[in-house]
Amino acid sequence: MRLRPTARLPTPGWRWIVVVTGVALLGCLPALASSLPVSVQTIPARQLEQRILSTQQMSFAGYAESNATFGLPALPAFSSVTPLLDGVTRMRIWQASPSRWRVDTLTDAGENDTYQAGQNAYTWDSGEQLLTEILGPQPLRLPRAADLVPSALAIRLIQEAGPRARLSLLPPQRVAGQNAAGLAITPASPESTIARADIWAAQGTGLPLRVEVFGRDSVQPALETQFLQVAPWQPDQVVLTPRHGPGSGFTSSAPGSLAGALNSLDSEVLPGSLAGLARQPSPPGFKEIGVYGSGLAAFAVLTFRRDTGYQLLSDALSAGATPLTDQDGTGAVASAPLVNLILIHSSVSHETFLLVGLVSRSALERAAAAIAARPDQDYDHHQ
Repeated sequence: MRLRPTARLPTPGWRWIVVVTGVALLGCLPALASSLPVSVQTIPARQLEQRILSTQQMSFAGYAESNATFGLPALPAFSSVTPLLDGVTRMRIWQASPSRWRVDTLTDAGENDTYQAGQNAYTWDSGEQLLTEILGPQPLRLPRAADLVPSALAIRLIQEAGPRARLSLLPPQRVAGQNAAGLAITPASPESTIARADIWAAQGTGLPLRVEVFGRDSVQPALETQFLQVAPWQPDQVVLTPRHGPGSGFTSSAPGSLAGALNSLDSEVLPGSLAGLARQPSPPGFKEIGVYGSGLAAFAVLTFRRDTGYQLLSDALSAGATPLTDQDGTGAVASAPLVNLILIHSSVSHETFLLVGLVSRSALERAAAAIAARPDQDYDHHQ
């Protein structure tokens, strides 16, 4: 009688090798997918730009992550903005239209949800268990996670860059499991802090899937955001309707509060031009705020009452901003790859000015020196 060989069971050590190998292979799947050959139809850069812009009415749902390395000091007045500009932001997105969408920001401590419902917006804070309604359009607001959604950021970059920006094609990539065509946008103004913005859009739909924004003299993007998953979505009103359960709170506010960060604005009338850039019309309801330049080469000027200004300046210096000394005032400057910020207290007008925007540090310093030197009565009455 012939004996059949006995099957040997794997030893525990081999079992672990199989498990670890399997886990490692699963972890490599995204990288393997991105390395697959990519083939897209080549079209002119302007045509690709228009295809991207035409996706604004698309309905989709997905998951995205952004990574920013701005390195700005953590000012208490802007504590809600700092995490967006330094670190990873994880987002779940549902969009029915540009005026009806929901973005959940996920953290280890919980989540913060933003809803856009027509002209009104809602925010849900899971930590505070508070739903906040913001009534009416927001002509001016602080940055929020929804601004970092790849599709929203790409469209805004194209619109702000304007027709004078230089466009060129990039090698295609595979993003979120889809073949994506690449578009590079170079701002026309040499004063812009943005050297280039790269966008990859799905070949089939034109939906922007990945965005990288580069500062001057930098080989690494200061801001990158991409979808890891995204697909067409049939809008569901249950998902898009903000709700709060028993025991949670509800409050309502007006857009002018700017999340409480700019409550202490002074009513100084700002000059008609600074650093060679003309002042633009102020956002409705915010005549105290000056906006100079345009598009991707613009900055804002805000005037703060004395006590608030002193506190902001002290906070900035304590947070690591560089001291700034001018013959007409003292201040602090913070530079990041894409954003420059200056706080200057004028010894002439005794006001404190915040200048922040997408222009070079030298341009912002020229503007700060000019505004610090001017007494109140010499300001142009610009409406």
